[in-house]
Amino acid sequence: MKVVIEFYRTRVADDAHAVVGRETAEAADLDEAIKIALLLAKTLNMPQWPNAVAIADADGATIYSSVIAAQAGIDKGPTS
Repeated sequence: MKVVIEFYRTRVADDAHAVVGRETAEAADLDEAIKIALLLAKTLNMPQWPNAVAIADADGATIYSSVIAAQAGIDKGPTS
């Protein structure tokens, strides 16, 4: 199935989110789409580290969304 994986940053104060990356992928099922999303979260060159992901089907319906920073084990590097 064709999926659109959207990475974004969320703001706790008002639950606003800003898209920092979007990719289209082919996945056999939702589990594979989630694995692809977690891999892409670690490897894509995005302007900011994503802390959430949404996966939509070919019709644009969201089929999965989650906070990913802790789950993906993303190393944000030193904070100064």
